[in-house]
Amino acid sequence: MQQPNDPPLRSDAQRNRERILEVALTELTRSADAPLSAIAKKAGVGQGTFYRNFPNREALVLEVYRYEMQQVADAAAQLLETRPPDQALREWMSRLAQYAMAKAGLADAMRKATCSQGSLAGLGHAPLTSAVTLLLRANEEAGTIRPGVTPDDFLLAIAGLWQLGARADDDWQLRATRLLDLVMAGLRAGAPGHS
Repeated sequence: MQQPNDPPLRSDAQRNRERILEVALTELTRSADAPLSAIAKKAGVGQGTFYRNFPNREALVLEVYRYEMQQVADAAAQLLETRPPDQALREWMSRLAQYAMAKAGLADAMRKATCSQGSLAGLGHAPLTSAVTLLLRANEEAGTIRPGVTPDDFLLAIAGLWQLGARADDDWQLRATRLLDLVMAGLRAGAPGHS
């Protein structure tokens, strides 16, 4: 598994790794017990390439989680480049909700992977906190949210996303939209630029 201090991967190796992660997300969401050989085959890589990147199922599942969390975090800066801060924040919150539901689909695979490894709590927390900090700072500077909201405040306010669950008989998207609109309204209350 690629470590933070490892030298950067060649571009073809990075593409292979990303393909494996994309296929793994899909396959592990369908079945926590998806065969690793099937994931490698669908990703178009050989067994050696697969196991060089991910020596076991646990390493793959944990990296899928971390990779997905990093993708969500990276979206914050991208959204701020093309949207006003309050719109970027609200759209990012929707992306986080989408991620939360994908995580729910991976719950069984992650539970199995962390039985012996411990907790997922710290994995991906730093990128998420950095993204929230960036968005909150941009909004506070623009006067679109109340001053003084911390990343911890924000994450506690949206923690309900992880309680929604993606049941077939449940419209989680409608519930997530209502929840996030409520959080956004609370952030705007008392903002210097709020009329």
